[in-house]
Amino acid sequence: MTEAAWRRRFRAPRFSFPVWARDAPQRLVYGSDHEGTFEVYALDLASGVERRVTTRPEGTGYRVPSRIDPAGTTIWWWDDAGGSELGVWRTQPFDGERAGVATGLAPAYSTGLVVGTGFAIAGRSTDAGVEIHLCAEGGSTLLYAHREHARVVSLSTDERLVAIEHSEHGDSRNPAVRILDRAGAKVAELWDGPGKGLDARKWSPVRDDARLLVMHDRTGQARPLVYDVARGEEREVPLDLPGEVEASWYPDGRALLIEHEHRGRSELYRCDLVTGELARLPAPAGSIGTAAVRPDGDVWFSISTSAEPLSLRTVAGGRVLPRGEVDIPPGVPYRDVEAGQVHGFLAEPEGARPHPTIFIVHGGPEAHDTDSFSAGVQAWVDHGFAVACANYRGSTGYGKAWRDAIKGRPGLTELEDIAAVHDRLVNDGVADPRRSVISGASWGGYITLLALGVQPERWSLGIAGVPIGDYVAAFEDEMEPLKRYDAALFGGTPDEVPEVYRERNPITFVERVRVPAMLLVGRNDPRCPARSADLYVDRLKALGKPYELYQYEAGHGSLRLEERVRQVEAEIAFAAKHLGTAAPLA
Repeated sequence: MTEAAWRRRFRAPRFSFPVWARDAPQRLVYGSDHEGTFEVYALDLASGVERRVTTRPEGTGYRVPSRIDPAGTTIWWWDDAGGSELGVWRTQPFDGERAGVATGLAPAYSTGLVVGTGFAIAGRSTDAGVEIHLCAEGGSTLLYAHREHARVVSLSTDERLVAIEHSEHGDSRNPAVRILDRAGAKVAELWDGPGKGLDARKWSPVRDDARLLVMHDRTGQARPLVYDVARGEEREVPLDLPGEVEASWYPDGRALLIEHEHRGRSELYRCDLVTGELARLPAPAGSIGTAAVRPDGDVWFSISTSAEPLSLRTVAGGRVLPRGEVDIPPGVPYRDVEAGQVHGFLAEPEGARPHPTIFIVHGGPEAHDTDSFSAGVQAWVDHGFAVACANYRGSTGYGKAWRDAIKGRPGLTELEDIAAVHDRLVNDGVADPRRSVISGASWGGYITLLALGVQPERWSLGIAGVPIGDYVAAFEDEMEPLKRYDAALFGGTPDEVPEVYRERNPITFVERVRVPAMLLVGRNDPRCPARSADLYVDRLKALGKPYELYQYEAGHGSLRLEERVRQVEAEIAFAAKHLGTAAPLA
């Protein structure tokens, strides 16, 4: 019997953008789930040999990407417990099987790693705050420590300087950049003041060229600047483009690769730092995840569309990943949807309107939906649902003012924007108001449970993946960097601004829930801890509200392909049970 198209789409490999060794760029390390579980892989372009580096039941390298040393001899990968993200760095030879603890530091949450010649600089977060250590064979040396969040970003090409981001000023959503030497001494500090963020990127790839690429938001959109440490000077790079950009270096340090995104779709440019010329590069239409320039000058980029799955391609015209041919049915293309200032996407099935409609709310909140491939979205379309995605206020990709609009008022702001898109689709005859489902994972799971209590008349079902059910309990249990983030977003901790948390807490409104809710909970989740969902379920049960609880042994989402398929199957079955829609296709 032929497997249903929606199941086959999950066979499209997910993979991370490869990192290559600085001095041996034919040696690559990346993460992929093409063998069923997301693991770390090593690929030698010269020989064509690919090797799986890790094999763990819960998967490896999705939340904390792996690294490779400059010579291409050693891979560093993150070893956590059960997908909890609490772990240690391990080293493994590029062409061997032996693994060992690399740093000797106690388990913590990673806040970045850069690898030099014979040493690494690692960030770690515990309940006490963040530490940054220089780790070498003889042991480790503390370079930096602070109660507020910080992370290691980039090591200069001559390996003398390291760039970190920190929030000593108390706002982890808008970090400052500090440059340290390898002894931990401060060389330079970049900060734009309260409410303004700077994000460090890579150093110039030219040896002895101490210029650091930094992203700023001074104009209201993400834009690059180049900071020259030797001169103590910074130079903004003006770009006449709508939307937001990401930037990286060309190998000679004379130009930047610009990834430009506007309304969920991308294009690539070369920006000459000498002349200011901006030249568009040949790349197909779609959503580009990451792009970088190889030492030979070719540009690699990962790209997908709503209809076509992810691939890693080159501007020269080749394809690098995935490594084999996979027969994946195409998806239904998205079309743009607008409700006032809110932009999003719609995937619509065949058949007469109005459709049962599921609103899939993205996580983050600092993320956004794009015109990119999603096996989950297409699974719902195959079962007769229209799928709507809204880039609510708080999303990235639409400028700083849009991203910051939820500060001090998270949750309720997003619900207003989702409601506006829902009203638009109902008024256009697309969405059936009697069969409208709210769904999402992570922050989207939080928004889903909040919506069921705040907008009980609007939704027919709620499906919440790795959600926050009780925000106060979540704050108490979550990893320390997220506590700092939540305090910046809400305007303080639950002890400092209890009313703000109460008014935006799903459990506050649980008595108003009218429709069945499904919660999918990872028992080892450090981002949306399970206890917060358990407390919400306990209240549903005590109130006699209908619910289903799906629990699994993993962290913030499963890295196992079959488990992801089982979860979507359970969600579709839940909708079929309560709305009379199509049961999961075999």
